[in-house]
Amino acid sequence: MKITIATGLYPPEIGGPATYATMLEKELPARGFVVKVVPFGLVRHYPKVIRHIVYTWRLWRESKKTDVIYALDPTSVGLPALVVSWLTGRVFVLRVPGDYAWEQAQFRFGVTDRLHDFIKNRYGYGLRTSLLCWMEGFVAKNAKRVIVPSYYVKYVVEQWGVDKNNIQVIYSALSPLETIGSYKQIREQLNYNGFTIVSASRLVPNKGFSVLLEVFSELLTMTDVTLIIIGDGPEQDKLKNLVMKFNMSDKVKFTGKLSKLNLGTAIKGADLFVLNTAHEGLSHQLIEVMDIGTPIVTTRVGGNPELITDGVHGYLVPFNDHNALKLAIIHAIEHPELLRRIVQSARGRSKQFSKDIVIKQIDQMLREIS
Repeated sequence: MKITIATGLYPPEIGGPATYATMLEKELPARGFVVKVVPFGLVRHYPKVIRHIVYTWRLWRESKKTDVIYALDPTSVGLPALVVSWLTGRVFVLRVPGDYAWEQAQFRFGVTDRLHDFIKNRYGYGLRTSLLCWMEGFVAKNAKRVIVPSYYVKYVVEQWGVDKNNIQVIYSALSPLETIGSYKQIREQLNYNGFTIVSASRLVPNKGFSVLLEVFSELLTMTDVTLIIIGDGPEQDKLKNLVMKFNMSDKVKFTGKLSKLNLGTAIKGADLFVLNTAHEGLSHQLIEVMDIGTPIVTTRVGGNPELITDGVHGYLVPFNDHNALKLAIIHAIEHPELLRRIVQSARGRSKQFSKDIVIKQIDQMLREIS
């Protein structure tokens, strides 16, 4: 069976779709599939609209002898993939990692509502957002199967009007982060001092870094603690100014974007990983951190409760809840014996997202719908 994968991101680009596409490209051939990946990056240098036309043509050219076209998002590659499936008569499968319309509305169109509010009034945010909402819903409704990474995302896609019986949950696979050295060696190498907290994400408002920094400024009055922020993004200058305002420059370090090897190493040497996020479909990063063995404090949003049981695999708090976040971190600092137990539970939980399990489910899905 031949599978053509349409992906918006592909190495050396980074991101969930790039990791997912690479996994399928490497693992499915061993199960008898012929896999061809068509990255959107091949046409990204063209002007807008033109690039989508050219991509549709390239995808059509690569799909003449395929059995299934598998698109990894509902818009940039999803719509071209749907068109090509109509032209060629091939089976069209769609993976939806999250609500693209909501993400774009936040980043580009000034929408500040969280996803659970946004989906209740999807067509009330202006023409551009409404067009994106219509597009992702239209593409998903016309797919033979819609794959989602969590039951939370399944609920979101149902709100688009997609038949729930046509939506299948296949969790994201663990792609272990490489590390260099033991916990002690890494701390010496990276000059980690005191109780070290790491947070890693794109520096955008819905990752809650401002509240994390406010909480951290209060922790500094209570104990010896250090904060490492990994990533870059539009809020970087604002966050650095906040660090200066609170006189924390010697206790907060911004590393910028790191390679996967350096990211894994930085996390392994930390005492706690904190992700104050407004939304996660199913976080690859949290699975990776659980596998590494660094305890987690994160938010009770999206797919996070499907990964983490509060007090068992980590600690869950409401998004941007200053007091709850502070108390959770203090609890982690004051109870190292509980963190050791949580780390063991989290590592065991991460194994349930093994690549072998996920690939088997994808294999079964592809054979079932083809």
